[in-house]
Amino acid sequence: MLPLRLSSQNRRRTIPHFLALLTERISSVPGPVWIIRILEIARPDQAGTLITIFPHTERREEQAIGADVVIINGRVHTMDTNNNLASAVAIKDGKFVYVGAEGEELPLFIGEPRIIDVGGRLVFPGIIDSHNHIVLMGNRPGHHTPLENAYSVADVQETYEARARDLPVGEFVTTIGGFHINQFAENRLPTLQELDEAAPEHPVYISQSFFGPSITNTLGKAFFEAADPHSETGKALFALRELHGFEDRKRGVKDAMAYAASLGDNYEMHKPWLAVYDEGEGSVRLRINYLHFDDSLDLPSLEQRLKNSYKFFGNDMVRTGGIGEFISANQTGGPLFDEAARRIAQAGWRVEVHSLTSTDFKTEIEAFEAVNTEHSIQELRWVVAHVPLITDEYLERLKAIGGGVTLTGYLYLAGRGPKAGPPFRAILDSGIPVGMSSDGMQIAPMNPWVHAYYATTGKNALGELINEGQQITRQELLELYTSKNQWFLGGPDEKLLGAIEVGRLGDLIVLNDDYFFVEDEELKKLRSVLTIVGGNIVHSTGKLVMPSTVFVMVVVIREN
Repeated sequence: MLPLRLSSQNRRRTIPHFLALLTERISSVPGPVWIIRILEIARPDQAGTLITIFPHTERREEQAIGADVVIINGRVHTMDTNNNLASAVAIKDGKFVYVGAEGEELPLFIGEPRIIDVGGRLVFPGIIDSHNHIVLMGNRPGHHTPLENAYSVADVQETYEARARDLPVGEFVTTIGGFHINQFAENRLPTLQELDEAAPEHPVYISQSFFGPSITNTLGKAFFEAADPHSETGKALFALRELHGFEDRKRGVKDAMAYAASLGDNYEMHKPWLAVYDEGEGSVRLRINYLHFDDSLDLPSLEQRLKNSYKFFGNDMVRTGGIGEFISANQTGGPLFDEAARRIAQAGWRVEVHSLTSTDFKTEIEAFEAVNTEHSIQELRWVVAHVPLITDEYLERLKAIGGGVTLTGYLYLAGRGPKAGPPFRAILDSGIPVGMSSDGMQIAPMNPWVHAYYATTGKNALGELINEGQQITRQELLELYTSKNQWFLGGPDEKLLGAIEVGRLGDLIVLNDDYFFVEDEELKKLRSVLTIVGGNIVHSTGKLVMPSTVFVMVVVIREN
């Protein structure tokens, strides 16, 4: 094989000349057929045209691979069963069709694929967030602006200034939940004056949680003082929600998807969302769990759900999941909970409930055990989420009936030690099915790299060690967000997501820095520079992808 490279400045002028010269040269080389492959590499820092010449044989023709997108020069962690590494992958019709080991000669790709040289960066499968509230994030009133990545009041100001810059004058910029003042150097919210400086032409509303504390700016203050929200409590939020129509919610959905893609989240756990997918504009994969709060033993809404809905109904982009994280008005035990669990098991649905205290996981798992004696749940994959205080005994009891746990680093924001939990190390060592989630945009950040920081260091937003002895490795954490989270998907998704393998859905992320070697504090600053879902680029910082990327293949036949 003979590779040549043309400079980007002269490639338009010189490619025809090179083709003429190469055709002349090839005519003197033995062999009836040669192929000239021209790749315009999509790397702004090394823009150029790579010309590769090789003999064309029947065997090579048989091995040609059709592709829409080809990633080359990567450090690809496939997260398959053997944790194989690769340097190149190809995607066709939404699925991986080629995964090439480092040093392996690239096959012949046909079909004019887009070639992206990632310059040695890390490539992972798309992140699976197995328990979050991104649907509610899309329903936030105003232009919701996550503050989970701000570490000072100045960062908040910069975030709001950038957000307001592209919005119509007078429209609200908001943040509701998903952050805590502990992460700010000043350990306080911005003042009214500081928010005026950041967004002087836009009303602002920031609330640390659903119940405050909160802050506004001058324009926001005027709005709230003039509003008549018809409510005894929650006046500010109610007034904002009155302004939030269906089209606003659809826009919020797209914003939430775009933010998730920028973090590397490809999979998230309804009407505006379904409308966006129906219009072909969905950019992350959504699996919907159904919350139920029936407060009578006849469980009317749950009963209708089980009669009239289908498990795993939908397509690769949006699909039904299970029942939870609440299955009745009694959220962690009691007659309502027990009856709801019994009916769900009888119908054969997946269940997910949550545990936040030292007692609720006990009543939940005991209820699961009782149900299992009547209707087996061994194959249904019932889940208890969060579990900061779960014990070894109850882990074994849940494992014995086929259950699993999903973990989160939500205590990063305001947790206190020395054993805040979850007991990551003990849970992984127990052998129970376990995956990672965020519980994001309600009481926790959605950013998976913030959760990675907490799980691997045990430190909170103040830098205090609060989960001593329960840290896990970065490799283990990555597995929890990818290959080990397959178990929690169930249905057809289990064999399609969570790894980079031929036949799986073509989802991947390319990181801006080295996940395995950056300093601990830098983990929180990791982002995706390129996110691909089903072979489609849904997020790009512009560092890798150039609009002019082309792939040309010319077959030169020498006459004998």
